[in-house]
Amino acid sequence: MDGESLHYFEKAPVAKAVAHFAVPMILGTSMSVIYSILNAYFLGTLHNTSMLTALALTLPLFAIIMALGNLIGMGSGTFISRLMGEKKYDDVKHVSSFAFYSSFVLGIIVMAVGLPLIDQIVLGLGATSDSFGYTKDYVTVMLMGSPIVVLFFTLENIVRSEGAAVTSMIGMILSVIVNIVLDALVIFVFHWGVIGVASATVISNLVASGLFAFHIGAKSQFLTISIKWFKATKDILSNVFKIGVPVFIMSVFLGAMSLILNHFLVEYGDQAVAAYGISSRLLQFPEFILMGLCEGVVPLIAFTFTANKLRMKNTISFTIKTIVALAVVFGSIVYLISNNLIGLFTNDPQLIEMGSYILHVTFLSLFITGMTTLFTGIFQATAQGTAAFIMSIIQGVTLIPVLFIANHMNGFHGVVWSLVIADAVAFLVGAFMLYVLRNKLQPDLESLSK
Repeated sequence: MDGESLHYFEKAPVAKAVAHFAVPMILGTSMSVIYSILNAYFLGTLHNTSMLTALALTLPLFAIIMALGNLIGMGSGTFISRLMGEKKYDDVKHVSSFAFYSSFVLGIIVMAVGLPLIDQIVLGLGATSDSFGYTKDYVTVMLMGSPIVVLFFTLENIVRSEGAAVTSMIGMILSVIVNIVLDALVIFVFHWGVIGVASATVISNLVASGLFAFHIGAKSQFLTISIKWFKATKDILSNVFKIGVPVFIMSVFLGAMSLILNHFLVEYGDQAVAAYGISSRLLQFPEFILMGLCEGVVPLIAFTFTANKLRMKNTISFTIKTIVALAVVFGSIVYLISNNLIGLFTNDPQLIEMGSYILHVTFLSLFITGMTTLFTGIFQATAQGTAAFIMSIIQGVTLIPVLFIANHMNGFHGVVWSLVIADAVAFLVGAFMLYVLRNKLQPDLESLSK
């Protein structure tokens, strides 16, 4: 496994190497989308609106716990890939041990802080008197399981960082399959409702974490979870958090942006909210493919940044071409059959027209979104902490004033177009920073801007 991973890092043709890292990531993230749909479906069979409301209300909490796992995981993962490029394998062991134990402790801190404040958290999530009990049940289980959930997302990142992309994918898919099976059992057999669904999520993460830990302990030459390798030096903390913190902030900003956007759409009625909800679900599929591509190549970019910068340039160039090709394909499909796509969810003519319009507008920024994600990945992989931090906040910082101005000037159309404008600003800022940093990253990067 390790020799094979190094082969893809060092010697495999760039297209094959990108596919090795990106395809498993794409498949793993796609499975998570399927799970989220099935999760709601299983609860929906109980015909209890308050349970479904509780599931929706707790999404921000799960997103924050996941973001904490990515804080340690992405920060440690990119550092591990760079260290492997420099062949500093002892340092890799120190970082992987740090990632394992620090993420578990971080989860314990979340549990210790959250449980005494559980009523305030549930109210803060927006629970009403009808959904309060169910929401509290879900939040209680998630807080108690937060050490496992944080650990799962951390381990997935560091396993992928050493080149074991297939193992990472297997772990993500295993988590989804176990979750779906347990959902069916706890709902239809044991009748545990919301508590069962939350428990299924934690247990599935535990099973996948066990797989990752087994891989690290038994199959990985480079990683370790042994406590004897644990170190929390200034160098490790600096390299982990200068990339991990922007990743965390980006996750928080994305959640906040979604809430703010919904606030503006509500002004134009339920149909506007429903149309955006449908179009955003359809947009998720190509977005997750592009996200999987861009996040999947981060370990390869990080490794080649320290080992072979010409190969890094070729990797980035090939990824850009792939983003263009995918954006053209998905964009063409949308413009040809957008009405049919919205019609899968509703037969309301006005809703179909409104949803189709939103699809047309938002798909304009698909290429821009892909490139912005790639820019962020490049900055993360090459330890450009300041640039990564700017990318993590620029879209949110831009969207809020643009929403106010566009809504005032053009109403509903302005709200929809504000998303494209915010994406375009983030793209321009990212491209500018990449141009400024081109010599620091590598001289050959200049050719990418020509």
